[in-house]
Amino acid sequence: MKQFKLPLAMTVIALAVVGCTKQQEPYPVSEQAPTEERGKMAYALGASVGTFVDSNLTSQEEVGYELDRSLVIAGFVDSLKAESKISQEEADELLAQMQQEFMELRQSELGSKAMEEGEAYLAENAKKEGVTVTESGLQYEVISAGPEGAPTPEATDIVEVHYEGKLINGEVFDSSFERGEPAVFPLNRVIAGWTEGVQLMPVGSKYRFVIPADLAYGDREVGGGAIPPNSTLIFEVELLDIKEPAEEAAPADESGQ
Repeated sequence: MKQFKLPLAMTVIALAVVGCTKQQEPYPVSEQAPTEERGKMAYALGASVGTFVDSNLTSQEEVGYELDRSLVIAGFVDSLKAESKISQEEADELLAQMQQEFMELRQSELGSKAMEEGEAYLAENAKKEGVTVTESGLQYEVISAGPEGAPTPEATDIVEVHYEGKLINGEVFDSSFERGEPAVFPLNRVIAGWTEGVQLMPVGSKYRFVIPADLAYGDREVGGGAIPPNSTLIFEVELLDIKEPAEEAAPADESGQ
């Protein structure tokens, strides 16, 4: 319960402030900013809270989760006057319920939208010249081929890669290129689309993968919302090297490296 108290309390307060700006008759806003320093501080605090929750309110309304603004304002004002009509315990329970309902609705709405858009993208991408679709539904194309006779990894191998991951709208959510450092990991410890796709790559090649949601993160929301549930993902992957198989990796030396 404690983990919800601070953000939810801030959200409710800011909703009240935002609500005040949209119901000017009972709670008119000031026509100009205060001139004294303490007054400016007070105004800045209110503006900060309002900005914070306006963002939350917008995200709630985008998925159809709305609160009665007049009741939000009433609860805010009553609390300031120490005349709240519900106990703190009941308020905590209601806020936790609100958080759960909103998140469930958000997951459902975002997931449905991402699934629909992803399926349309996959269908169009499959028609492009040079794109191969595997039995699992993974789509790939060769951007640049590796040297003739270069080895390809097995699922149990550790690989070294450079990559960029983005959503189908082009938004980049992760990039080793930007970090300037390749990633090294066991190939069987990543999403299924990576495990399957990278095994097709000779060392030194660069491929573009379009990975359906069921071969990526499924209905999970990942990265604090950076990857919505049911997202189709696009990766450009450059296979730099194949390391030792994960189960046969050399023991660490005395330094632990």
